[in-house]
Amino acid sequence: MSHTSEGARARRSVPRWLRVLIPVALILAWLAVGAAGGSAFGEVNDVAENDQAQFLPASADATRVSELQTEFRGDDVIPALIVFERDGGVTDADHEAIGDIIDHVATIDGVVDNGVSPAIDSEDGEAVEIVVSIDAQGERNETVAELRGYLADHTPEGLSAAVTGPAGLSADIVDAFSGLDGLLLAVALGVVLVILIIVYRSPLLPLIVLGTSMMALTAAIFVVVQLAKADVLVLSGQTQGILMILVIGAATDYSLLYVSRYREALREHERKWDATWTALRGSTPAILASGGTVIAGLLCLLFSELNSNKALGPVAAIGIVFALIAALTLLPALLLWAGRVAFWPIRPVYGSEHKHAVDASAKGLWPAAARLVSRRPRTVWVACALVLAAASVGLVGLKADGVSQSEFVTGYSEAREGQAVLDDHFPGGSGTPAVIVAPEDRLDEVAKTVLDTDGVDSLAVVTADAASGTAQVTADGIKPAFGKNGPVTAEPTVIDGKIMLEATLDGPGDSVEAEDTVRELRSALPDSGSDAVLIGGVAATAIDTNDAATHDRNLIIPLVLVVILVILMLLLRSILAPVLLVLTVVLSFAAALGVSSLVFNGLFQFPGADPSVPMFGFVFLVALGIDYNIFLMTRVREESVKHGTREGITRGLVATGGVITSAGIVLAATFAALGVLPILFLAQISFIVAFGVLLDTIIVRSLLVPALSYDIGRAIWWPSRLSRPLN
Repeated sequence: MSHTSEGARARRSVPRWLRVLIPVALILAWLAVGAAGGSAFGEVNDVAENDQAQFLPASADATRVSELQTEFRGDDVIPALIVFERDGGVTDADHEAIGDIIDHVATIDGVVDNGVSPAIDSEDGEAVEIVVSIDAQGERNETVAELRGYLADHTPEGLSAAVTGPAGLSADIVDAFSGLDGLLLAVALGVVLVILIIVYRSPLLPLIVLGTSMMALTAAIFVVVQLAKADVLVLSGQTQGILMILVIGAATDYSLLYVSRYREALREHERKWDATWTALRGSTPAILASGGTVIAGLLCLLFSELNSNKALGPVAAIGIVFALIAALTLLPALLLWAGRVAFWPIRPVYGSEHKHAVDASAKGLWPAAARLVSRRPRTVWVACALVLAAASVGLVGLKADGVSQSEFVTGYSEAREGQAVLDDHFPGGSGTPAVIVAPEDRLDEVAKTVLDTDGVDSLAVVTADAASGTAQVTADGIKPAFGKNGPVTAEPTVIDGKIMLEATLDGPGDSVEAEDTVRELRSALPDSGSDAVLIGGVAATAIDTNDAATHDRNLIIPLVLVVILVILMLLLRSILAPVLLVLTVVLSFAAALGVSSLVFNGLFQFPGADPSVPMFGFVFLVALGIDYNIFLMTRVREESVKHGTREGITRGLVATGGVITSAGIVLAATFAALGVLPILFLAQISFIVAFGVLLDTIIVRSLLVPALSYDIGRAIWWPSRLSRPLN
């Protein structure tokens, strides 16, 4: 049956009034979604959580200790450390000014009662430290901002001041994410708009495509914000950024595929409705398969231990769902309304040729690529595989075993600068101790083990008798502490037979040195049974986070591979082709990560990477990279049924070459936009995915896969009917 007769049948089966009503109803429905969801953009930052401890699994020691701290302290607090420094020594006038600052800090909203320590002088006399306990459930970042503002106005000239510690670092992270929904969105949309204008050479079509992507993003943000408000999922700043980029990139990619089919259909059909029906029939299977593959890959993150990884799965999957819905409903409705005018000034003319055959007379990049593949298939795919394998060698230098929390922000960080001052003049772990929960009757034994451990500077026990809340512990026992009315004999606070100790470490709480000390403590103290000792705090949180991230990486990567392989087998009705497609994408990922490692270490000189970085890079690259192979191979299969496998490969390559390359450039550009945010994790993910997508688009999908498939021939479809010769 011809396309024309199919279109005529479609017109007869759908009344004229319904052909008008359907697109109008779809457009109005999406406008209503946009109006309802637009306000959600302003609420994203309000529901986002950026505290590392919030993302740990409930079973982690650091999580359990964090919950117990509230019981022992009576308040859920997060410490901020104020550090003052003057070269040549802090003067008496400085001490007087610091005293006035302490009095004022105690009155700031968000600082708990009796939550400001006395001034603590460094041994060299050049620095002073103050510990400020901030209500963790309040507006702590606003409290830090007020602290910093007051210090800027009231610190004596020549005396530097910085707010650091966990509260200061948290505020710096929030500041780094501030404006994310504006800056990131503007950069991503601007880049995509320029690319679309170049691709389509049309003023209207890029706006239609971008409008579709924005509506998908608006709907996704609205749903995610409502779920975060209901505590169904946890939303972080980095998850928010990835969601925005993923939806814009994916929705634009799916739109490009539909637009390509619609333009073809307008050459074959005179009426817009017939062209729309043909374009939907031709593009929907590939778009649904691609989106379904990405969704399935992302939902594998639900098996993660780390709650931040687990949360990203459904959040990103929701985004892809709306990208699919928008590309298959709103975009066709808008293009049905616009018709050929959407492509002005280069309108597709009814009856004009749109050949996919490859012969000596065909001109252009993709016919040339198809001829190269058909003439020297083995040379092409072997050369591509060798290039990718060589690039993968860089993996040996990949440093993905975690970085200190202070390195999370790549731009200026007052907390990081203040921590450097603390390291110069105080024990590095001052203000960020390792928190130890132990049985009451094991105090002496635990204290001796802790104090004998290298890397521990001092030890204190939580007690309600001391005005400061803690009393120092030595090898000889608990030292007398200062109470409200003078020296007192301090007794540990006991809850359910447990006491809480705080060990000040030599290294900063977020340093590798502190993590090594905590690991040594955990190995030296019992971790099970009635004598179990739990260790939490900043260093322990980093350890538990990295361990969970490593576990997730080792579990999720093979799980994603298996899920995608199964989906491809069902889609292509073959075993061999999906296996080869997955292998090519894995090779492409290894090459992208190898090159990224060289760039991170040599060019950007990053301090390292979180263990989650390779996993996220893999999930995005494999799930999104396989999209382009799906776009290609579904078209190849369609052409192979009509023309045979080898000609189907060349036809499919020519038919999809332009649209897939455009889609790859768009997706790479949108992920590259993440680099505008001063966040180490996002900077690394943006480079890995952007470079990897370009590698997939230019080498894997354009040359390696077609050449390998051409070399194998019809056996690529084994064991389906297409793999057998026609009788």
